[in-house]
Amino acid sequence: MTTAPPAQGVRRHWDSVPEPVRRALAEALGAPVVRARTQSGGFSPGVAARVTLADGRRAFVKAVSAQANPHTPKFHRAEARNAAALPESVPAPRLLTTYDDGTWVALAFEDVAGRQPHVPWRAAELTRVLDAVARLGRTPAPPGTRPAVDRLAENFAGWRRIVDEGRGPGAGLDAWSVRNAPRLAELASSWTDFADGDMLAHADLRADNILLTADDVVFVDWPHAVRAAPWFDLLVMLPCVRAQGGPQPERVFSAHPLGRAAEPEGVTRALAGLAGYFLEQAGRPAPPGLPTLRAFQRAQGEAAVAWLRARLEGG
Repeated sequence: MTTAPPAQGVRRHWDSVPEPVRRALAEALGAPVVRARTQSGGFSPGVAARVTLADGRRAFVKAVSAQANPHTPKFHRAEARNAAALPESVPAPRLLTTYDDGTWVALAFEDVAGRQPHVPWRAAELTRVLDAVARLGRTPAPPGTRPAVDRLAENFAGWRRIVDEGRGPGAGLDAWSVRNAPRLAELASSWTDFADGDMLAHADLRADNILLTADDVVFVDWPHAVRAAPWFDLLVMLPCVRAQGGPQPERVFSAHPLGRAAEPEGVTRALAGLAGYFLEQAGRPAPPGLPTLRAFQRAQGEAAVAWLRARLEGG
């Protein structure tokens, strides 16, 4: 199985942000930035920095222009909407202010005194995160949160595109996936019948989107938040955990309270959709500013396919 590479975008430094953007953020935050430390983890090109303001306060700022990646400003705008709507009970950084001039989009959050989990995953840290995922899976989604079955319908049709395009081993697919692609496309076609729900899902939980503090687990980067079944985040997260040195997904899922309560057929069908998404995306050209994204998706896809095959074959 392929090991996931580091989750990294091509970062720009705080000084690369145009002066009008920095000035507007300073006005909104009440003081200018006097120090900035670039953060390397995560699939977002542009600026991601922990900053210190002139009055001693701290914040986390992310900023990007359409020139760095034409899609990332859209994700930043979605994150601003989602972060502003999160219930107070959700362990997430609070949004302080935003800036959007149509080209540059910037978000400032409270700075969290925490660190990402170790990779490869350590058992004790994974246990902490899984407990937090259980709490999140019982949190009702805020009004207006888009359903996962709507937002991800096209994404989870990856096997159908693989079949329609006649992709084979030369497209990075293993022999089992090529042979079973039509069956997997059919299996994934009804994932929406099971994954619908009213709970809040982050929908992109990875080690680089998690911070461990002294007494809590904080989930960051919320552009993909959806309304889904309680077990959806757990399902989406576990192939990445496996690809980053963690345990077998089935063992974790079946032992977790959200996994135990899930409909087995629905889990298998949603997993088929997730595996198809990762492998179909991995075969595309790398997007601007995200050199490791496709390899990261391939590692997740291989882990998801291995889990799916074990469920289908009773392994």
